[in-house]
Amino acid sequence: MTGARRPAIRTPDQRIRVFVSSTLRELAPERAAVRTAIERLRLAPVMFELGARPHPPRELYRSYLAQSDIFIGIYAESYGWVAPDETVSGLEDEYNLAPPGMPKLIYIKTLDHRDPRLDTLITRIRDDDTAAYLPFTTPDDLAEHVLSDLATLLAERFDAARAETVAEDQVRDLLARVPVAYTRIVGRDRLVDDVVGMLAASGSRVVTLVGPGGIGKSRLAIAVAERAAEHFPDGTVFVPLENVLEPELLLATIGYALGVRDGPGLPLEQRLARALAGRRMLILLDNFEQIVSAAPILVSLYTVAPDAVFLVTSRAVLRIRGEQVVEVPPLPTKDPDAPYSLQRAREAPAVALFVQRAAAANPRFSVTDTNLAAIVGICDALDGVPLALELAAARTRTLPPAEILRRLDHQLTLLVDASRDLPPRQRTLRSTIDWSTDLLDESARTMLRELAAFSPGFTLDSVERLSRLRRWDFDVFAAMESLVDSSLVSQAEVDGQIVFSLLVSVREHGLAALSSEGREQEVRDAHAEVYAQLTREQAPLLGGEGQAEAVTRLTLERSNLRAGVRQLVARGDAETAADIAWRLYIFWWVGGYLTEVATWMEELLGRTADSASDRVRAIVAFYVGWRDMWQPHSRQVAASLIDAAETFASQGDRLGVAMTLTVASVAEMNHSEPDVTVSTARLTEAARRFDAEGAGWGSCLALVALGRLALLGQRLHEASALFERAVDASQRSGERFAGTIALHHLGRMRLLEGRLDEAEDAYLHGMAGSEMLRHDEGLAYSLEGLCAVAAARGDAHHAGVLSGAATTIRQHTAVVDAPPFLYHAAFLERLRGDPATAALVDEGEAEGAELGAYEAAERAREHVLHAREQATRRAEMSGMTAPRAP
Repeated sequence: MTGARRPAIRTPDQRIRVFVSSTLRELAPERAAVRTAIERLRLAPVMFELGARPHPPRELYRSYLAQSDIFIGIYAESYGWVAPDETVSGLEDEYNLAPPGMPKLIYIKTLDHRDPRLDTLITRIRDDDTAAYLPFTTPDDLAEHVLSDLATLLAERFDAARAETVAEDQVRDLLARVPVAYTRIVGRDRLVDDVVGMLAASGSRVVTLVGPGGIGKSRLAIAVAERAAEHFPDGTVFVPLENVLEPELLLATIGYALGVRDGPGLPLEQRLARALAGRRMLILLDNFEQIVSAAPILVSLYTVAPDAVFLVTSRAVLRIRGEQVVEVPPLPTKDPDAPYSLQRAREAPAVALFVQRAAAANPRFSVTDTNLAAIVGICDALDGVPLALELAAARTRTLPPAEILRRLDHQLTLLVDASRDLPPRQRTLRSTIDWSTDLLDESARTMLRELAAFSPGFTLDSVERLSRLRRWDFDVFAAMESLVDSSLVSQAEVDGQIVFSLLVSVREHGLAALSSEGREQEVRDAHAEVYAQLTREQAPLLGGEGQAEAVTRLTLERSNLRAGVRQLVARGDAETAADIAWRLYIFWWVGGYLTEVATWMEELLGRTADSASDRVRAIVAFYVGWRDMWQPHSRQVAASLIDAAETFASQGDRLGVAMTLTVASVAEMNHSEPDVTVSTARLTEAARRFDAEGAGWGSCLALVALGRLALLGQRLHEASALFERAVDASQRSGERFAGTIALHHLGRMRLLEGRLDEAEDAYLHGMAGSEMLRHDEGLAYSLEGLCAVAAARGDAHHAGVLSGAATTIRQHTAVVDAPPFLYHAAFLERLRGDPATAALVDEGEAEGAELGAYEAAERAREHVLHAREQATRRAEMSGMTAPRAP
C-alpha cells in the first residue's frame, strides 16, 4: 500500500483475520457460507455485515484490510457500484488495496454471463502469481473450498519456534512470588476454570483479562495463577507494571522479576529467551494498559520463548498476534432464572461479595429479611463492580444498607476507600476513572464525556445520530472501538443487537465533566433529539407485522427513550415530549410505562400551563385518563376523555378519536353503575373508526371491550363471538399485543364453557405472543389462565406452581386487577376445599414463587406437551382421538 497510513481498525477477537471481498446483495448466501467456514477454523471473518455501517466508506475498508491477514475474493456476475469521483468499484479497489504479501484466495462462480469489467479484473487476478483461484457453483461448494484452502494455508505458514537449552540454575530461585490473596474470590469459579483451560491449551501464548478499573482483574489473575500451578511446573512469575510508564522498560521489568539483568554481550531480549528456553512458565503481567504500545515487544518475547505463557491484566486490548481476550464482567447481582426473587438473589455473587466484605468491616453485620432488599439494591446500583461493592461494604461500619442505598446518587463522593493499604489509584472510584480516561486521545475523551448523557443500553446507531447533531469531527466507529477496548464502555448482545453501556461511575464522572464545562444541558438536549428521531421511525411499525421488531428495537434503548422524554419535560418542550408520548402508546403499554408517562405528562402540563396547545392538553388528558380509569371517579375521567376526543376530532386525528373513545368507554364500564348503552355506542364507533384506518390492533381492543360489555349483560354467546372477532382482527393485521388480550378473554370463555383443550390453546398462544414482546403482564394472564385449566382438571400441584409464578410477576410489575379478572382464584379455592389437594396447591405456589417469568412459561408449556403426549399414547392404545399438541 502507498500513501499515508490509515488508522488501524481491528476485529475485536484478535484471531487471524480473514477479509472477505464481494458484492453484498448478489452473493449474500455465499458470504454466509464463507463466514461459517472461517469461524469453523476459529478465525475471525472481516465482513461488513458484522459492523455498524451497511455501506462502508473507502477509508474504513482500507483500515480493515491493513489489519487483516488473509484476503478472500468471491466474484459472480456483477462488477459492483462505482462511487462518485472513483474510477473502479469497491470490489476492484479492495483487491488493489490488499498488500502484495497478503495471501489471496479467489473464488469465481461458474456463470454463462459476467459484467465485462469483472471479466477484466478476473483476467488480471489469474495473471497475479500471489493469488490462488478456484471455480465454484453453490454456497456449499464454496464453503468446502474455503475450509480446505484456509486449513492448508495455515499449515504451510506454521513456523515452529526453536528452543535453546540452558542450565537449570539459570532460572532457579529467580521467580517472583504471586501476591497472597487475603480474601476468598467470589463468583469467579467458572471464569477461573475457563481461563486456566485457555492457558493450559496447546499453543496458547497470551491471555488478556480486560476490564475497567475496579472490576477485579488482578484478583482474578491471582486466582487463575494459583489454580493453574499444575500446568506450569517451572513456576509463575508475577510482574507488576503499575508504576512502569515507559514502554521500553517492559523487558527490563520482566527481567527484574526473573532475576535476569540487562548488560553487555547480549541484548536483553536474547537473555530472557535463553533464561526461559525449555521452561513451561506462566508470566503474569499486571496493569499493562499504561504501556500498551509495548505490546509488540511482548510478541517478540513469546516468539523466542515458546514455552512461556503470558497472563495479562489490562484495561485495553493489546491487539497482538496470539492474544486471547477475556472480558471480565461485573458480578451478577441476581439469579438470571428468577431476577425478581430476593431470596435467590441472596446467593448472587455480587451480594455474596458485599456481605463478605461488610462482615469483615463490621463484625456485627448480618443479612436479615429487613436489609436484604437494600443490599440487593446496592449491588444493582453499583453494577456488580467488585471495587465499588467493597468500598460500599466498608461503609456498613457507620451506615445501614438502606442508608447506603439512599446515598448512592452521590456515590463518587460517598465511596472513599477506608483501606489505607490499597494503591492510591484505587482509593476512590474517581481516581480509577481518571486514570483510565487520561490514557485516551482527545476524540475518545470527547465521546466518553458526551456518552454520559446516555442511560445504560444504547446502540451505535444512536451514537452516530448524536455525532451528527453534535458535529463530531472524528471517526465515531474508531473512537467507540477505543472506548470498548479500554473497558470504559461495555458492549453486550441483546436480541441479536449490540448495545453499549457505561458503568454508573463512569457515567457520573462524564456528567460531572460536562457540567464543569457548561455543556451538560446542550448534550442532554441533543440526546433527547436522537430519541425523538428514533420515535418517528419506529412508531409506524408498532401497529402491524413489524410490531415485535419495533418493540425489540425500542426496548433495547428503553431507558434512553425514557431519559429523552424526561429531558424534554424538564426543559418544557411540550410539543416534542407529547408527540413522542402519543406515538409510542402501544410501546408504553407493552412495557408497563403508561402510569409513568401520565406522570411525565402532568409534569409537562404543569410546566407549560400557559403555553400548552390544545393537542398537548388532549394527550395529557388521554394518559391521565388511562391511569385513573380504574378509580371510583371514573365517570369524571370519562368526561375528560370525551373532551379530549373532541379535540382530536377537530384536528383530524381519527386514530386519536378512536383511542380516546375506547378508553372513555372502559372508564365508564368501571363505574359502580355503568351506562352500558353509552359505552356500547362509543365502542361501536371506535371499532368503526379503527377499521376505517386499518388499525387492527385498535379494532381488536374495541371488540374485546364490547365483549366485556356482553359479559356484564350475561350474553355469553355474544361475548364469545366478539372475542373471536377480536382475535381475527389482530391476526389479520399481523400485530401480536392486542391479540394476546383477546386470546386471554377467549380462553376464559372456553374455560367457562368447559372446553378445556381449546382454553389451553388460547392461553398458550397468548403466552407465546407475550414472550415475543417480553410482556410480563401478559405472561401473568396466560399463566393464570393455564392455572385455572390445571385446577379444573384437578392437577393441584401444577396449578399452584403457575399461580405462584403469576403472583410473583404481578408483584414485580405492580399490576393489580379487578377481582373478575382473577378468576383462576375461584378454581384454586375449589381445590383448597380438600386438605390433601390444598397442601399440594400451597407447595406448588411456594415453588412457583421462585420461578422467573420465562422459566415459568417454559415449565407450563412442557407440562402441556407432556400431558398431551401421554394422552396420545393412551388414545392410541384404546383407538380414541387424543388432544392435539399445542
